[in-house]
Amino acid sequence: MMQSWHDLLFAHWPIPPETLRPLVPAPLELDSFDGETWLAVTPFYLRMKPRGLPLIHKFPEMNCRTYVTFQGKPGIFFFSLDAGSRLAVWGARTFYLLPYFNAKMQATRKGTSIEYSSSRTSSLATFKAEYEPHGPVRTALRGSLEHWLTERYCLYTHARGRLYRGEIHHAPWPLQDANCHISENTIAAAAGIQLPAAAPLLHFARELNVLIWPLHRAS
Repeated sequence: MMQSWHDLLFAHWPIPPETLRPLVPAPLELDSFDGETWLAVTPFYLRMKPRGLPLIHKFPEMNCRTYVTFQGKPGIFFFSLDAGSRLAVWGARTFYLLPYFNAKMQATRKGTSIEYSSSRTSSLATFKAEYEPHGPVRTALRGSLEHWLTERYCLYTHARGRLYRGEIHHAPWPLQDANCHISENTIAAAAGIQLPAAAPLLHFARELNVLIWPLHRAS
């Protein structure tokens, strides 16, 4: 399918590997940068068009993720994905075997800032923030932390005793620095992860177009 991601915030925290390791399936190895492993909460607005279908589906989405490798190939592992579309949640759980959840979500752009809220319908997993970009648009330098965090071109999911990989393709992220005030955030806690008290590392991307392929067995 084709997707377009809009008004996306990367909020990253360093998390001890001993916290993440029990929550990541054993075939995957935790990936680290200078010895640190990271977790991200990433809200955005999504437009998607499944291949061969005329419709375009639009809704807010947010994921909670960490970074992994398998047989030397770096990728993303999701602890949760919340979406403001029951159809998208059903499709992703059925065909992509990903831990999607229904949520009441709203993303409103006011000038350059985004007011974003999400409340999962099945549990007390909430997120509320206002964020905006500042500074020039840039692509991350290869070898930098922001390149390591953002330039990843596959996802992994583990289901039915098997590991699967989904390939994605896009141009380099058009990143900006970001300001953000998070007033509620229990997304990581719902996955059993305690965030540190330190402020997150923030990046913003206004728009990115993405191609996504079907899952295939990784092992």
